[in-house]
Amino acid sequence: MNGKLQRMLDRVVDDGGVPGILADVRDGTQTWFGTAGVADLESGRARGPQDRFRIGSFTKAFTSTVVLLLDAEGRLSLDDTVETWLPGAIRDGDKITVRRLLNQTSGIFNYTMDEKMQGQYAGPSVLERRFDRYSPEELVRIAMRHEPAFAPGEGWGYSNTNFVLAGMIIERVAGRPYAEEVRRRIADPLGLEGTYVPGDDTELRGPHARHYSKLMLPDPDAEIHDVTELNASGAWAAGGMVSTAEDLHLFLRALLGGRLLPQKQMEEMFTGVSTEGGGWIPNTAYGLGVFWQELPGGQTVWGGGGAINGSWTYAMGSRDGEHLLVSNVNGDWGDLITTFTELLQSEFGAEEFGADDGR
Repeated sequence: MNGKLQRMLDRVVDDGGVPGILADVRDGTQTWFGTAGVADLESGRARGPQDRFRIGSFTKAFTSTVVLLLDAEGRLSLDDTVETWLPGAIRDGDKITVRRLLNQTSGIFNYTMDEKMQGQYAGPSVLERRFDRYSPEELVRIAMRHEPAFAPGEGWGYSNTNFVLAGMIIERVAGRPYAEEVRRRIADPLGLEGTYVPGDDTELRGPHARHYSKLMLPDPDAEIHDVTELNASGAWAAGGMVSTAEDLHLFLRALLGGRLLPQKQMEEMFTGVSTEGGGWIPNTAYGLGVFWQELPGGQTVWGGGGAINGSWTYAMGSRDGEHLLVSNVNGDWGDLITTFTELLQSEFGAEEFGADDGR
């Protein structure tokens, strides 16, 4: 048993007050699954390994993978401009390439930072607006109301708009819905039975944890709300997917292990740019929809993470994909970036799988 990780999970719930947390570790043929807290505050049910949850921006890794598969088939090029595939959709579309969308160097305004869109994610308005429906074109138009953060290629800035545009390009190139391309190119071949793009379906399919939110309010005693049901169309190809811990292991192991993409596309995906100065996760570099993070102990882990109302997810591990940790919190408050970083340091700072210092 990984006693050290289990104690950390217990502290996250006891000290941080989140409803529940899970951690699923795979190292070669060895596995460990631990939880603390609950999946449902009313029933007290524990979190389970088959539970589905919203994965937020880890969706971006799936989106980039589909784009790179299309690139490998010669159906598009990372050097194609947005204007080539989506004429007139954005300003400077002739200067922004697909690569700049995927590595967040386009400078395009992040539509989720629009003042009106903030009501979708923060404050009491969330309780009603979480059912609002958006088309990808609407999200791009919201972004275009704002000036860019910087000229294309002249900086780094996290923008969900980049990945909405990438999803639109996938649909234009493939001639099929984004959700279908994720299913037929990734989920079905890998046997990801709990992974899907929900579209306008507001309820989570199958077994799942309830998702809880304090509506991003700063008061530590703010009321907790169940926000499990929501319309994720406002996140779509940037953050709308649902998955399970097991499925994220299968996907990330296949991706990092080179079993999803040819070598050329792998090199593209893992050519990183610094996120320094971008107001993002410290000590990270960003590739194409994935990132890598240097831990406090000097180790580097690879993968991604994401947040959406009521759910935070991290899925990171060794560069070859053989040693991975997937974790999810079914709440959206507290310093969860630090929480996940500490979990990763605990696991990847150990000399061997499940090492326990006895504390």
